[in-house]
Amino acid sequence: MLGVIGVGAIGAAIVSGLSGSGEPPEILLSPRNAELAAKLAASHPNVRVADSNQAVIEQSTVVLLCLRPSDARQVMRELKFQEQKSLISVMAGVRLSVLRELAGPAQDIARAIPLPSVAVRRGVTPLYPATDSAHGLFGCLGRVIEVADETAFDLYSTSTATIAAHFTYLNRISGWLTAHGISPSAAQEYVAAMFGEVATSLQGSDPDFRELMQEYATPGGTNELFCKVLSDEGIWEAVDAGLDRVRQRLGY
Repeated sequence: MLGVIGVGAIGAAIVSGLSGSGEPPEILLSPRNAELAAKLAASHPNVRVADSNQAVIEQSTVVLLCLRPSDARQVMRELKFQEQKSLISVMAGVRLSVLRELAGPAQDIARAIPLPSVAVRRGVTPLYPATDSAHGLFGCLGRVIEVADETAFDLYSTSTATIAAHFTYLNRISGWLTAHGISPSAAQEYVAAMFGEVATSLQGSDPDFRELMQEYATPGGTNELFCKVLSDEGIWEAVDAGLDRVRQRLGY
Protein backbone atom coordinates (compact mmCIF):
# COMPACT_ATOMS: atom_id res chain seq x y z
CA MET A 1 0.00 0.00 0.00
CA LEU A 2 1.27 3.46 -0.95
CA GLY A 3 0.18 6.31 1.29
CA VAL A 4 0.20 9.94 0.18
CA ILE A 5 0.22 12.77 2.71
CA GLY A 6 -0.52 16.12 1.09
CA VAL A 7 -2.47 15.83 -2.15
CA GLY A 8 -1.41 18.73 -4.36
CA ALA A 9 -0.47 18.95 -8.03
CA ILE A 10 2.63 16.74 -7.83
CA GLY A 11 0.97 14.22 -5.55
CA ALA A 12 -1.95 14.02 -7.98
CA ALA A 13 0.42 13.56 -10.93
CA ILE A 14 2.14 10.66 -9.17
CA VAL A 15 -1.19 9.04 -8.28
CA SER A 16 -2.45 9.42 -11.86
CA GLY A 17 0.74 7.96 -13.32
CA LEU A 18 0.73 4.94 -11.02
CA SER A 19 -3.00 4.39 -11.47
CA GLY A 20 -2.64 4.31 -15.24
CA SER A 21 0.01 1.59 -15.18
CA GLY A 22 -0.63 -2.09 -15.96
CA GLU A 23 -0.97 -3.23 -12.35
CA PRO A 24 -1.71 -0.13 -10.28
CA PRO A 25 -0.89 -0.29 -6.56
CA GLU A 26 -3.40 0.34 -3.84
CA ILE A 27 -3.09 4.02 -2.88
CA LEU A 28 -4.36 5.68 0.29
CA LEU A 29 -4.67 9.47 0.28
CA SER A 30 -4.68 11.84 3.22
CA PRO A 31 -7.82 13.97 3.62
CA ARG A 32 -5.82 17.19 3.08
CA ASN A 33 -7.12 18.96 -0.04
CA ALA A 34 -10.33 16.97 0.27
CA GLU A 35 -11.76 18.01 -3.11
CA LEU A 36 -8.75 16.83 -5.13
CA ALA A 37 -8.39 13.66 -3.05
CA ALA A 38 -12.05 12.81 -3.64
CA LYS A 39 -11.67 13.46 -7.37
CA LEU A 40 -8.69 11.10 -7.61
CA ALA A 41 -10.52 8.41 -5.64
CA ALA A 42 -13.55 8.73 -7.91
CA SER A 43 -11.36 8.46 -11.03
CA HIS A 44 -9.26 5.46 -10.01
CA PRO A 45 -10.63 2.29 -8.38
CA ASN A 46 -7.27 1.60 -6.68
CA VAL A 47 -7.38 4.90 -4.78
CA ARG A 48 -9.24 5.74 -1.60
CA VAL A 49 -9.15 8.51 1.00
CA ALA A 50 -8.17 7.89 4.63
CA ASP A 51 -9.78 9.48 7.67
CA SER A 52 -6.53 11.12 8.81
CA ASN A 53 -2.84 11.54 8.11
CA GLN A 54 -2.04 9.10 10.91
CA ALA A 55 -4.27 6.49 9.30
CA VAL A 56 -2.28 6.85 6.08
CA ILE A 57 0.96 6.07 7.93
CA GLU A 58 -0.46 3.13 9.87
CA GLN A 59 -2.03 1.44 6.82
CA SER A 60 0.76 2.03 4.28
CA THR A 61 4.10 0.34 3.68
CA VAL A 62 5.53 3.28 1.74
CA VAL A 63 4.55 6.86 2.58
CA LEU A 64 4.95 9.69 0.08
CA LEU A 65 5.32 13.10 1.75
CA CYS A 66 3.93 15.80 -0.54
CA LEU A 67 3.30 18.55 2.01
CA ARG A 68 4.12 22.18 1.40
CA PRO A 69 7.61 22.69 2.83
CA SER A 70 6.29 25.44 5.09
CA ASP A 71 3.80 22.97 6.61
CA ALA A 72 6.17 20.01 6.93
CA ARG A 73 7.43 20.55 10.46
CA GLN A 74 4.05 21.29 12.01
CA VAL A 75 2.24 18.41 10.30
CA MET A 76 4.98 15.80 10.77
CA ARG A 77 5.46 16.61 14.47
CA GLU A 78 1.82 15.65 15.03
CA LEU A 79 2.35 12.20 13.50
CA LYS A 80 3.84 8.98 14.83
CA PHE A 81 6.08 7.10 12.41
CA GLN A 82 7.15 3.48 12.77
CA GLU A 83 10.72 2.29 12.22
CA GLN A 84 9.78 -0.15 9.46
CA LYS A 85 8.08 2.48 7.28
CA SER A 86 9.69 3.64 4.04
CA LEU A 87 9.31 7.37 3.39
CA ILE A 88 9.78 9.37 0.21
CA SER A 89 9.75 13.16 0.40
CA VAL A 90 9.07 15.43 -2.57
CA MET A 91 9.24 18.56 -0.39
CA ALA A 92 11.78 21.09 -1.65
CA GLY A 93 14.22 22.44 0.91
CA VAL A 94 13.53 19.84 3.62
CA ARG A 95 16.85 18.08 3.97
CA LEU A 96 17.40 14.47 4.89
CA SER A 97 18.66 15.27 8.39
CA VAL A 98 15.45 17.19 9.13
CA LEU A 99 13.28 14.42 7.72
CA ARG A 100 15.02 11.84 9.91
CA GLU A 101 14.47 14.03 12.95
CA LEU A 102 10.78 14.62 12.21
CA ALA A 103 10.03 11.05 11.13
CA GLY A 104 12.04 9.18 13.76
CA PRO A 105 12.42 6.30 14.37
CA ALA A 106 11.92 5.70 10.62
CA GLN A 107 15.27 5.83 8.82
CA ASP A 108 14.49 4.44 5.34
CA ILE A 109 13.95 7.89 3.83
CA ALA A 110 14.57 9.23 0.32
CA ARG A 111 14.15 12.59 -1.34
CA ALA A 112 12.76 12.88 -4.87
CA ILE A 113 12.13 15.67 -7.40
CA PRO A 114 9.30 14.44 -9.64
CA LEU A 115 8.23 16.55 -12.60
CA PRO A 116 4.60 16.82 -13.82
CA SER A 117 5.42 14.37 -16.63
CA VAL A 118 5.21 11.50 -14.11
CA ALA A 119 1.45 11.69 -14.72
CA VAL A 120 2.03 10.11 -18.14
CA ARG A 121 4.98 8.00 -16.97
CA ARG A 122 7.61 10.05 -18.80
CA GLY A 123 9.27 11.50 -15.71
CA VAL A 124 12.98 11.94 -15.08
CA THR A 125 13.26 11.91 -11.30
CA PRO A 126 16.41 12.62 -9.25
CA LEU A 127 16.61 10.53 -6.08
CA TYR A 128 18.79 10.84 -3.00
CA PRO A 129 19.43 8.35 -1.67
CA ALA A 130 18.03 5.94 -4.25
CA THR A 131 16.32 3.61 -1.79
CA ASP A 132 14.62 0.49 -3.10
CA SER A 133 11.19 1.96 -2.40
CA ALA A 134 11.90 5.25 -4.17
CA HIS A 135 13.57 3.57 -7.13
CA GLY A 136 10.70 1.11 -7.48
CA LEU A 137 8.04 3.80 -7.35
CA PHE A 138 9.59 6.34 -9.72
CA GLY A 139 10.99 3.65 -12.00
CA CYS A 140 7.35 2.95 -12.87
CA LEU A 141 6.89 6.60 -13.82
CA GLY A 142 9.84 7.04 -16.19
CA ARG A 143 13.58 7.22 -15.59
CA VAL A 144 15.37 7.88 -12.31
CA ILE A 145 18.62 9.74 -11.70
CA GLU A 146 20.55 8.30 -8.77
CA VAL A 147 22.20 11.39 -7.30
CA ALA A 148 25.53 10.89 -5.55
CA ASP A 149 25.10 13.37 -2.68
CA GLU A 150 22.63 15.81 -1.19
CA THR A 151 24.48 18.89 -2.44
CA ALA A 152 24.02 17.76 -6.04
CA PHE A 153 20.40 16.84 -5.28
CA ASP A 154 19.75 20.35 -3.99
CA LEU A 155 21.08 21.82 -7.24
CA TYR A 156 18.55 19.77 -9.21
CA SER A 157 15.86 21.03 -6.85
CA THR A 158 16.90 24.65 -7.38
CA SER A 159 16.62 24.34 -11.14
CA THR A 160 12.92 23.44 -10.94
CA ALA A 161 12.17 27.02 -9.85
CA THR A 162 12.52 28.06 -13.51
CA ILE A 163 9.31 26.39 -14.76
CA ALA A 164 6.96 29.31 -14.06
CA ALA A 165 9.43 31.67 -15.75
CA HIS A 166 9.31 29.50 -18.86
CA PHE A 167 5.55 29.91 -19.11
CA THR A 168 5.87 33.61 -18.33
CA TYR A 169 8.23 33.86 -21.33
CA LEU A 170 5.70 32.17 -23.60
CA ASN A 171 2.93 34.39 -22.25
CA ARG A 172 5.05 37.45 -22.98
CA ILE A 173 5.54 36.42 -26.61
CA SER A 174 1.83 35.69 -26.95
CA GLY A 175 1.00 39.05 -25.35
CA TRP A 176 3.28 40.86 -27.81
CA LEU A 177 1.40 39.30 -30.72
CA THR A 178 -1.92 40.28 -29.17
CA ALA A 179 -0.73 43.85 -28.60
CA HIS A 180 0.00 44.08 -32.32
CA GLY A 181 -3.42 42.90 -33.46
CA ILE A 182 -3.40 39.09 -33.33
CA SER A 183 -6.35 37.61 -31.45
CA PRO A 184 -5.44 36.20 -28.02
CA SER A 185 -6.60 32.69 -28.92
CA ALA A 186 -4.66 32.63 -32.20
CA ALA A 187 -1.55 34.03 -30.49
CA GLN A 188 -1.63 31.43 -27.74
CA GLU A 189 -2.30 28.61 -30.20
CA TYR A 190 0.62 29.64 -32.40
CA VAL A 191 3.13 30.11 -29.55
CA ALA A 192 2.08 26.79 -27.99
CA ALA A 193 2.49 25.02 -31.33
CA MET A 194 5.87 26.63 -31.99
CA PHE A 195 7.42 25.71 -28.65
CA GLY A 196 5.60 22.39 -28.41
CA GLU A 197 7.20 21.32 -31.68
CA VAL A 198 10.62 22.63 -30.66
CA ALA A 199 10.33 20.62 -27.44
CA THR A 200 10.39 17.40 -29.45
CA SER A 201 14.09 18.15 -30.07
CA LEU A 202 14.67 17.49 -26.37
CA GLN A 203 13.51 13.89 -26.48
CA GLY A 204 16.27 11.43 -25.73
CA SER A 205 18.83 10.92 -23.03
CA ASP A 206 21.46 13.48 -24.03
CA PRO A 207 20.18 16.67 -25.72
CA ASP A 208 22.86 19.23 -26.58
CA PHE A 209 21.39 22.67 -25.85
CA ARG A 210 24.28 24.59 -27.39
CA GLU A 211 24.07 22.58 -30.59
CA LEU A 212 20.31 23.12 -30.78
CA MET A 213 20.79 26.86 -30.23
CA GLN A 214 23.30 27.04 -33.07
CA GLU A 215 20.92 25.18 -35.39
CA TYR A 216 18.31 27.91 -34.96
CA ALA A 217 20.62 30.93 -34.59
CA THR A 218 21.63 31.27 -38.24
CA PRO A 219 24.45 33.86 -38.56
CA GLY A 220 22.89 37.17 -39.46
CA GLY A 221 19.39 35.80 -38.90
CA THR A 222 16.53 36.92 -36.69
CA ASN A 223 17.07 34.27 -34.00
CA GLU A 224 20.66 35.41 -33.60
CA LEU A 225 19.49 39.03 -33.38
CA PHE A 226 16.93 38.23 -30.68
CA CYS A 227 19.52 36.31 -28.63
CA LYS A 228 21.92 39.25 -28.92
CA VAL A 229 19.31 41.70 -27.62
CA LEU A 230 18.61 39.50 -24.60
CA SER A 231 22.34 39.10 -23.99
CA ASP A 232 22.90 42.86 -24.19
CA GLU A 233 20.07 43.38 -21.68
CA GLY A 234 21.72 41.02 -19.20
CA ILE A 235 18.95 38.42 -19.28
CA TRP A 236 21.28 35.43 -19.05
CA GLU A 237 23.07 36.89 -16.03
CA ALA A 238 19.62 37.46 -14.47
CA VAL A 239 18.89 33.73 -14.88
CA ASP A 240 22.06 32.89 -12.92
CA ALA A 241 21.18 35.47 -10.28
CA GLY A 242 17.66 34.09 -9.93
CA LEU A 243 18.91 30.55 -9.43
CA ASP A 244 21.43 31.76 -6.86
CA ARG A 245 18.63 33.56 -4.97
CA VAL A 246 16.45 30.45 -4.99
CA ARG A 247 19.33 28.33 -3.74
CA GLN A 248 19.95 30.79 -0.91
CA ARG A 249 16.27 30.88 0.04
CA LEU A 250 16.15 27.09 0.19
CA GLY A 251 19.18 27.21 2.49
CA TYR A 252 21.55 25.34 0.22
